[in-house]
Amino acid sequence: MNINSTAVPLEDENVDTDQIIPARFLKATSRDGFGKNLFRDWRYNNDDEAQPKADFVLNNPAFSGKILVAGKNFGCGSSREHAAWALKDYGFDAVVSSFFADIFKNNALNNFLLPVQVSDEFLQQLFETIRQNPAAEIAIDLEKQSITNAATGEKAFFDINLYKKTCFINGYDDIDYLLSIRSDIEAFELTH
Repeated sequence: MNINSTAVPLEDENVDTDQIIPARFLKATSRDGFGKNLFRDWRYNNDDEAQPKADFVLNNPAFSGKILVAGKNFGCGSSREHAAWALKDYGFDAVVSSFFADIFKNNALNNFLLPVQVSDEFLQQLFETIRQNPAAEIAIDLEKQSITNAATGEKAFFDINLYKKTCFINGYDDIDYLLSIRSDIEAFELTH
């Protein structure tokens, strides 16, 4: 699986899940529609969609893409899965940061939002590239567990749990994965 896209730079550090999706929007149980409230309090004045904050990156037409490049310690705070839902529903397929909160990272993987953890230095290089050229692309190769800054050719590698990688590549949730190895499970049961 590959993600090749421009990126949106969110340089703030310690972005918590309440900033990603404010608690007042957690009443829905379906994953649909959360994207419109992504970073709601940062995107709009007085919670009014008619008054977007011009200085917030998601409101800047220069930046777009399927990759969010975020500051260190992204997804900290409460364990709400809705944060991953909101990012995915908005249109992001990956989030790149130098550190993710563990619960957010797992929630992202469970919702097919790829968390790519890189060094602080590589993250800063990505921010610099995007600032200089918002049309610069980033290439993420999940099979090789690599991320490449297409503008500079610099590449980094990231870790991912092998089980989660298999699920992500095949579009499996936990049940789908078990069904995919059903014959192996049945064979094991026959021999034990």
